[in-house]
Amino acid sequence: MLDQHLVNLLLKLAVSASLASILLRSSLFCRMLLREQRTVQQRLLMALGFATIFGAGAAARILTNNNYAAADLSLEGSLLAGALGGYVTGLTGGVLISLPAMLHGESLSMVLLAGVGVLGGFMRDVAPNSDEIWRFSPFFDVTIYRLMRRKPESGSTIFQLFMALTILFAEFLRGTLGLVVDPKFLFRMQGSGENNDWLSTAAVYVTTVFCVGVPLKIWNNTRNEMNLEAQSRLLNESRLRALTSQINPHFLFNTLNSISSLVRTNPEQARTTILRLSSILRRLLRKNDNVTPLRDELSFIDDYLSIEMVRFGEKLKFIKEIDPLTLDRLVPSMLLQPIVENSIKHGLAKKLDGGTIWLRSRLVEGNLEIVIEDNGVGIDESKLENLFEQGIGVSNVNERLKVLFGGDYRMYIDSKPGHGTRTQLEIPDLSQSWAVRTYTV
Repeated sequence: MLDQHLVNLLLKLAVSASLASILLRSSLFCRMLLREQRTVQQRLLMALGFATIFGAGAAARILTNNNYAAADLSLEGSLLAGALGGYVTGLTGGVLISLPAMLHGESLSMVLLAGVGVLGGFMRDVAPNSDEIWRFSPFFDVTIYRLMRRKPESGSTIFQLFMALTILFAEFLRGTLGLVVDPKFLFRMQGSGENNDWLSTAAVYVTTVFCVGVPLKIWNNTRNEMNLEAQSRLLNESRLRALTSQINPHFLFNTLNSISSLVRTNPEQARTTILRLSSILRRLLRKNDNVTPLRDELSFIDDYLSIEMVRFGEKLKFIKEIDPLTLDRLVPSMLLQPIVENSIKHGLAKKLDGGTIWLRSRLVEGNLEIVIEDNGVGIDESKLENLFEQGIGVSNVNERLKVLFGGDYRMYIDSKPGHGTRTQLEIPDLSQSWAVRTYTV
């Protein structure tokens, strides 16, 4: 009988891990794990989540006439609800978790579980900080060892020991009530007869501590992963802001140089160019998204080239070959302007007779392909090898694509001295909802 009792306790520990994993399937619950401050409605929803899972375990035990007693983690679930959600979640969760037992005639269940839920809320309330709940370890030797090594005034290790004692007290409370009342009024794992010796009792207490500690460890791992993902996303957004801020001053600097050359030679054209520049800057100031429809990006290029054509006149030609299906596809903001600017500055500006820039777009096997080509002076092979490490424009575009898409993009630059340069971009064909959800700053 003792062996069977220990097997049941091991099964209970396995059920604890399983129920914790099931709760993680709820995206709402996962979001709750990241919150430390919750509204009353959110606390009640959290209590409902605990009640659904742990109450189902109690119902399974009752429906099988206690043959699957290991499925009942009512006490542990109530304590976890209070420890993670506070008094409201603990009290409400304890009451809801006790409903199957109450309907079965176990009339003391609601009082016990509601009280344990409040006890969990108290445990959260006295924690030095909320992270201490998540750091709980069910291994007593580790906790005591840390207590001996660390300064008592730190409070962290002392709280860990207090938390373990609180869990043991909750189990002691259930065990004591189970001894003084009729067993039909309250369920407990100790049993009776030969099972009720010191070894089986100690095993129950240890199992209870682990059944609280294991879900905390499982949920904390998920919580840490979500925090890392959130921090990585914020880091990427910060990098994108920094990269975009490199492009705008670069573009502004070159445009002002063009305007300065017109001030003396053609004041009217300078005035017109300043107005167009103002229009471009207003658009840049309004844009906060990392992605934009290709249609808007092409409109921006038109405004930009209208400024450059003031300087080059008829020597600069711009030809667009755009697949209409690509106009509403999303691309990174300010993707094309640095490449077009490089074509003008390094390719066509050095040709006495000017030249032509071609801009093409099409959909290829689920990707958006964009090609910017010019018939300028080209790039020397020695410079082409290190082009991604040189200059602001090309390296900036490549870095932004790397931040947004990781390895899921291609950027090719092919150039022949005297014949021109061809830049080809291949990026995923993004949907509007995906891009807004993932990459909007």
